[in-house]
Amino acid sequence: MAEDRELDGRRRALLERMLRHAPFDGWSLKALEAGARDLGLDLGEATLLFPGGLTELVAFHHAEADRVMLEALVRHDLAGLRVRDRVALALRLRLEPHAREREAIRRALAFLAQPQHAPLAARLLYRTVDAVWHAIGDRSTDFNFYTKRALLAGVYSTTVLYWLDDKSEGQAESWGFLDRRIADVMRVPQGLARLGKLGERFPDPFKLLRALRRRGAA
Repeated sequence: MAEDRELDGRRRALLERMLRHAPFDGWSLKALEAGARDLGLDLGEATLLFPGGLTELVAFHHAEADRVMLEALVRHDLAGLRVRDRVALALRLRLEPHAREREAIRRALAFLAQPQHAPLAARLLYRTVDAVWHAIGDRSTDFNFYTKRALLAGVYSTTVLYWLDDKSEGQAESWGFLDRRIADVMRVPQGLARLGKLGERFPDPFKLLRALRRRGAA
């Protein structure tokens, strides 16, 4: 609908301006107010765009990055690529457009690391890895569905942390790191065996993924 597109456009504009202040003020009302002021809005008008507050703003930022990734991915021919290469491409497309926002993203991760935001952090991570697998053609519905997402969540999370501090040209070292992590987990039999051994010592990590999947479908 036109109204929804207009609202999303206004939200994106505010997010873009707020991101300029997040490296200094974090994901805070101060940063949101500064971004709103750049657009000629007051804080009240800004909060009407994100009635859920800062958590909604962080979630919107994450969803926007997923959207940009998916739109870029469909412009690539995936048919001739191995699965590991499709995954690597998707994750690069998820991160590359945001190289100039790394400090703001670091602040967003600090926001999500707060205990009260742990459910949101898990939900956002799940949405990203689920979107990647669907976009590259995975249609698994059995135990592999959760295994793939759990393994990719680990790959993506560690790569983001590496990427945040990568000072190499074009973040080339991050992409090498990403390729190595993918190579590790794509050794499927060994990966599943390691996962099984971990499952003997720790609670089942897929209970959370199943719960989040049901919540996302609700």
